[in-house]
Amino acid sequence: MQSSQYWINHFRANGNEQRVNWDLEPNITDLEVAEILSSLQAWQLGETSEGKNLIAAATRYATKVADPQYLIAVRLFIKEEQKHGNHLGTYLDRIGKPRIKKDWGDSLFRRVRYFNTSMEIWTLAVIIVESTAQLFYQSLKDATKCVLLKQICNDILIDEAYHITFQTERLAIIFENKNGFSRSWRAFIYKYFFFATSTLVWIAHKKLFKAGGLTYNAYARKMHLKYLKTFNVITDAQRALWI
Repeated sequence: MQSSQYWINHFRANGNEQRVNWDLEPNITDLEVAEILSSLQAWQLGETSEGKNLIAAATRYATKVADPQYLIAVRLFIKEEQKHGNHLGTYLDRIGKPRIKKDWGDSLFRRVRYFNTSMEIWTLAVIIVESTAQLFYQSLKDATKCVLLKQICNDILIDEAYHITFQTERLAIIFENKNGFSRSWRAFIYKYFFFATSTLVWIAHKKLFKAGGLTYNAYARKMHLKYLKTFNVITDAQRALWI
């Protein structure tokens, strides 16, 4: 487990990395645009959240556990997510396509976030979304020959790997402080929440996933592996409940 200060240092250092060459011109084809545009617009919208509700939950949690640095790390995490939204938005601008202001999937997730005040649920939800994001951006990268868009996807994929580790470590800390009975029922809730959410993501973006060569069976298999990897980190003692 890394400290909150470790993650502050990581996010600050990563913020100085420049992995996208914006001097490149987009060379995406009309066919590629037709296959990815709606998902690209929806995901761009989702990456632009101000994170007010997450910050509120993190503030209460950081105060409760006496770890003010955790709140700083969460703010830097949100800033990195906003960078993703800015990158995708800039790309949309460059290819002459509009940024949308509303999407059903984003609206649903924002509604859940609005009513959620639990750091545990927040962390679990972010882990699931970041896990699906890895498959989303890999599929987006594979669905185009545009070098600029591929660089944007690579940059985000690097970030997302660290995001999952950051959130998984925090969920492990939260989970560890629960009693045995509480861990048992949480194991099942986590599992079904994970797969229900990942199924919704497939439904919303199956056209893009397929454009990137990802079938539903392959998607489901990859998400299952991500689920096992993530939650085995949380606890080895409860492994039988996760499978």
